[in-house]
Amino acid sequence: MKSLHRAWIVAAVAFVAIIGAAGFRATPGVLITPLEDEFGWTRGTISLAVSVNLMLYGLCAPFAAALMDRFGMRRVVACALLLVAVGSGLTVFMTASWQLVALWGVLVGLGTGSMALVFAATLTDRWFVRHRGLVTGVLTAGGATGQLIFLPVLAHLAEMQGWRWASVTVAGAALAVVPLVWFLLRDTPEEIGLTALGATEPVVRTPAKGAAARAVRVLRDAARTRHFWYLAVGFAICGASTNGLVGTHFIPAAHDHGMPETTAASLLAVIGVFDIAGTVFSGWLSDRVDPRLLLVVYYGLRGLSLLVLPQLFAATTEPSMLVFIVFYGLDWVATVPPTVALCRRIFGADGAVVFGWVFASHQVGAAVVATVAGVTRDHLGNYDLAWYGAGVLCLIAALMSSRIVTRVRDRREAAILVG
Repeated sequence: MKSLHRAWIVAAVAFVAIIGAAGFRATPGVLITPLEDEFGWTRGTISLAVSVNLMLYGLCAPFAAALMDRFGMRRVVACALLLVAVGSGLTVFMTASWQLVALWGVLVGLGTGSMALVFAATLTDRWFVRHRGLVTGVLTAGGATGQLIFLPVLAHLAEMQGWRWASVTVAGAALAVVPLVWFLLRDTPEEIGLTALGATEPVVRTPAKGAAARAVRVLRDAARTRHFWYLAVGFAICGASTNGLVGTHFIPAAHDHGMPETTAASLLAVIGVFDIAGTVFSGWLSDRVDPRLLLVVYYGLRGLSLLVLPQLFAATTEPSMLVFIVFYGLDWVATVPPTVALCRRIFGADGAVVFGWVFASHQVGAAVVATVAGVTRDHLGNYDLAWYGAGVLCLIAALMSSRIVTRVRDRREAAILVG
């Protein structure tokens, strides 16, 4: 009987690690109303902390990819989980909004950003030749799995025991994964005398020096191509319409219409259920279908769904809202596998670091919209303008995606300078 390739064990450990870090990614929507009630902070103020978190979550990604090249995935991911645990745990002692920004925004943002989706891109690049798209989809779905596991639990804890118990739960989950990462994760197959799954010969890897300098150099080179900007701006809109808007504000928006927060949190968790299926299927498709076409379809359908969302909110869960939840879940991060595939095809060996910068744009978009949506709600009394604006932006992202090259032989075209 043929033994299981070690790549699958490494991928399983990474999946659990991503779930461990995903807990705090699920908390903003659950904690906005409790923090508002206890401290009297406006949604704009609380959303600022969310924005800092999302911004750092993205801006760390390219440097994390370079650091993983220099120091190894195991060390970087273990330290990242410790940062998440410390930042989450210390929030129970905060008394002022600046502390929320420092802990929830800065520490947890740095921790989650240091593993994020670039971790999945780096791991699949090193450990898989076969099934890269599929494994990228599965690892990306780890964040959705974390949301599925944590959201109902955190919502229940926040309602029954207080928001501090929710923060402590997330800190404990992140700490629990650290030993698993340290003892079972390996940086490369060559480290233990193996080759990547599907590879015919081992790859000699030299640890890169000057991780920060390499990250900046890769950005400088990639930014000279128009296709990098198509990917980056499109992914910024992706972040704006998921983490920034729906992930942060869906629960308080539903609560504005009379829906209990635990019910709204359960709906957001259902998005996580279908996100798993949608992302894994998208990864499978990315190995077989033009990634550009996938992005056009994903962004276009997402935009149309957001344009109808404001009419679906109600005090109870109507069938039309359930249809939206299922569809949005399938589309949530289905954009990741084709985006990773395009970065790898266009930018070759620098693909993981380029994806780090593209992912940074994802979080910049999320950060901006998280604050803008909160301020919109404070001034207009509802989120309608935010939903409509995000829908239009997604349609623009679909158009830009249609302009990206997808074939290896088009790399010469990809090198054409912008303008």
